[in-house]
Amino acid sequence: MKKKQELCLLPVLVAACLVSIMGGSPLPSPILIGPDKAYLNSKVVFQCRSPGSPPPNTYELLKDGNHLVATSNDLQDDQSAMFFLKISVTSEGSYHCRVTAGGNMGLSGTVRLQVVIPVSGTMVTSDPDPPILYEGLRLTLTCDVTKGSHLSYTWFYNRQEVTSSPTSPLTPLLLWPVGNTLVVERVTTKHAGNYSCIAGTRMQTNSRFSSSREITVRIKVYLSVPQISFTISKEGSSYHGNVTCRSSRGTPPVTFYLFLDDKEVGSDVATESLVAWFPVAIVPGRDMGAVRCAVESDAQRLTSRPLTLVVVPVGGAPKVDVEYLYRVDSKMASARLQCLLSLGTFPFFSWSLNGSLLLHPSEGDSSHPSHALADGGRTLFLTEITLEDSGYYRCRARDSYDVTSAWVESQPVLVQVTEVATTTIEVMAIVFCCFLMLTLAGGVACVMRMLNRQRVKDDSVNISASSQIHFLCLTSLPDP
Repeated sequence: MKKKQELCLLPVLVAACLVSIMGGSPLPSPILIGPDKAYLNSKVVFQCRSPGSPPPNTYELLKDGNHLVATSNDLQDDQSAMFFLKISVTSEGSYHCRVTAGGNMGLSGTVRLQVVIPVSGTMVTSDPDPPILYEGLRLTLTCDVTKGSHLSYTWFYNRQEVTSSPTSPLTPLLLWPVGNTLVVERVTTKHAGNYSCIAGTRMQTNSRFSSSREITVRIKVYLSVPQISFTISKEGSSYHGNVTCRSSRGTPPVTFYLFLDDKEVGSDVATESLVAWFPVAIVPGRDMGAVRCAVESDAQRLTSRPLTLVVVPVGGAPKVDVEYLYRVDSKMASARLQCLLSLGTFPFFSWSLNGSLLLHPSEGDSSHPSHALADGGRTLFLTEITLEDSGYYRCRARDSYDVTSAWVESQPVLVQVTEVATTTIEVMAIVFCCFLMLTLAGGVACVMRMLNRQRVKDDSVNISASSQIHFLCLTSLPDP
């Protein structure tokens, strides 16, 4: 039993010995002050303070446990020590301070130090590279650096900062940066422009940043199906044809090809536009074959519809079709005259009123300000109806490519302009009111007639009853 008690007291004796060896109770915990981040190859200061500890004191700066970094002695009751360190790659870690005074020891809290590599060599890279892509494809921009750590990134589009704020003017573009990347899933022409980024490390003091150069993103538009048309001109006695191939959408450069009866007869590279012209042989009145054009880019090849090269000379008897146009109040507002022509591929039209020519826009201003031509002169609008516009109108036509060709002329058509062409709404309202009053009067007359009939019937009944009573009275009297 006695041996067991001695064994139980053994830990207490060991603890007492340790306390005796260390010189008594531990010191109050010292305070370690130092940076949490520091640039590589820079110099930093750690300060270890131990208030209330009498000198002499020994200060030790430890890293990652018990790895001794530096030692300092305080012999004059300053109660603090300064440790100057030059930061290297191996300087990153956890630091604490140990103070020994009079055989007593105290440990500080931990300060975590991160080594920051200064940023440099910032640049924007793209996928695809170079940043030229068609609408609808995916674009990825990356803000790369030659060296640097603990970085944050800021993106700019046309020198405007890209943010996730819903009030940003760039929000409709759906530019959402994630880390050092900026991704657009489906680009449109609105995403074309200049992009740049800034990479940097934000510190409490001495933050550092590095800017990239701008990178220009080009968005190419897919081609539309080309449209084909042709014109004809005359020089002396010779005729010349010109075929036009045009796409309404697309990004140059593109190549146009012309096919005559499915055989390639010409090509042209359009570097700044989406149109090309090809000369062709043509003779009025003859079928010169079927032409088609094709347009080709680095991603597409599209072909137009076929077009027959036939020029029909102007002929037949033109006819004038008149259509009157009215306002909301049913008053005549204007008139539209169309010259209907049965034959002619490229007609030139002219109009006359009561034998006086109305000038074509290509020949000068019209003497009638209320007259306007449309559809290449085929349609004549009387924009303001007056009595002076009444009269006989004719149209005539000839071949536009040959000033020596003969005119064909329509029969005169009378355009009669009146002050009021149709019944107005006011007249209709008056007629309706009159009809309503007549209906009410007729109804009142019918009611009065029915009442009069009932009154006559009642009077006849009363007279009959009186006659019967009088007869009964006479028959009841005695004979004299």
